[in-house]
Amino acid sequence: MALYVVRHQHAPDRCPAQDPAMGAMLLNHLSRPNVRQHGINVQGEAVVQGEHTLYLIVDATDEGRLREFMQPFLMAGSLDIYPASTCARVVTSGGCAAPLPVSDLVPALDPEDACQRAIDSGLVVHRAHPLNCETSIPALIGGAIVPNPHFYVRNHFQIPDLDPATFRLSVGGLVERRLQLNLHDLHNLRSQTLTVTLECAGNGRTLFNPPIAGEKWNLGAVSTAEWTGVPLGEILDRAGVKPSAREVLFRGADGGPMEGLPAPIRFERSLQLDQAGNGEVLLAYAMNGEPLPIEHGFPLRVIVPSWYAVASVKWLTEIELIDQPFHGHYQTDKYWYEWTRDGQSVREPVTLQRVRALITEPAPDQEIPAGEVAVRGVAWSGAAPIGRVEVSVGSGGWQTARLLNERKRHGWQWWELITHLTTPGPVTLSARATDLAGRTQPALAEWNRLGYGNNSIHQVPVRVV
Repeated sequence: MALYVVRHQHAPDRCPAQDPAMGAMLLNHLSRPNVRQHGINVQGEAVVQGEHTLYLIVDATDEGRLREFMQPFLMAGSLDIYPASTCARVVTSGGCAAPLPVSDLVPALDPEDACQRAIDSGLVVHRAHPLNCETSIPALIGGAIVPNPHFYVRNHFQIPDLDPATFRLSVGGLVERRLQLNLHDLHNLRSQTLTVTLECAGNGRTLFNPPIAGEKWNLGAVSTAEWTGVPLGEILDRAGVKPSAREVLFRGADGGPMEGLPAPIRFERSLQLDQAGNGEVLLAYAMNGEPLPIEHGFPLRVIVPSWYAVASVKWLTEIELIDQPFHGHYQTDKYWYEWTRDGQSVREPVTLQRVRALITEPAPDQEIPAGEVAVRGVAWSGAAPIGRVEVSVGSGGWQTARLLNERKRHGWQWWELITHLTTPGPVTLSARATDLAGRTQPALAEWNRLGYGNNSIHQVPVRVV
């Protein structure tokens, strides 16, 4: 179906609405049941007040069929039909006249559909193609898990649209037995369910100063879900890892050209064998009790608990055991902290999530009646469960918040502080977390060239009235 805008104009003395019979005939012609019989879908209609002009937004198989359907309107005036695009299509294409991006590696989800679905779900879109959007802070409120439609989305390439009937997970490299596993095979293996918080390493990048190139994440590139799948160790045991293997390489179906590289690449990441074999890495095929959504890696993805989400490769199609460190683009060129200290360049790989607390209530710039107020939020850390959360009101000291739910090793922790705000005017609420490994949020995270790991203390300005 193609999208069209239809414009009909008529002279004031030929207005069909002046004739009850003619007006009723046109209303019945535009009725949804009649429209469907003609293979047409009317998305919207409007008459410009006082100008005798009707506009329709219409889906139709072709312009000829649409013109035939609109013939009754020619009895009263003119008819113009314009091929059209949605805003989502224009933005994903990169311009009003640009074609939609096409994936040359694998079948891919229509980028317009993917973007529109994200918008309809209330996600905050930062880039339409490849699709990158964060969860709004209000959508985080109150739940141990984030519903699938509201879970933040991070992509480096177009979203693969893999056929579950022909899908195979290949396991090879330095193994005793090469494996080719379909979804039925995977579902029949021992399963495990884990509640895991995933966070983009660039979450909070927009808050660094000076500004840093890259996706302009605010604070919503983080979500928690319940993931179900096969423990990676189960797969490695069946394949038989050879003694010479040192790393496990995960290869996703997503890929494409990359500026500065001579040929298209796939999204690939590796873990050292001891990291991959710790019993917690999961090959997930379900999310919050439902089949893995396509935006989140259907039919199979890696979940590496406690690590920044770059390690949790989506659309997983290949696992390879290798005997040397992997040097792919997303392993060595990206996802490193880079600082300049004493005139020397210092690098450190992005791995575990840094400890962090977010205030979800009250909202920034919210007006709050003087008196008792509840400050609520979430906290998480990749190094250890949350030990405590503290809240500061204005220039006051730190007050210890109450942890609301049982500690989860890999999922976020809800917290709450009931305090009193008595003085009218602006005041800033601050929250910081400390994990059981003794790590505490800094007032300001250290600036780094690629803008990763910004776990600065979260501050929310409000006004007491």
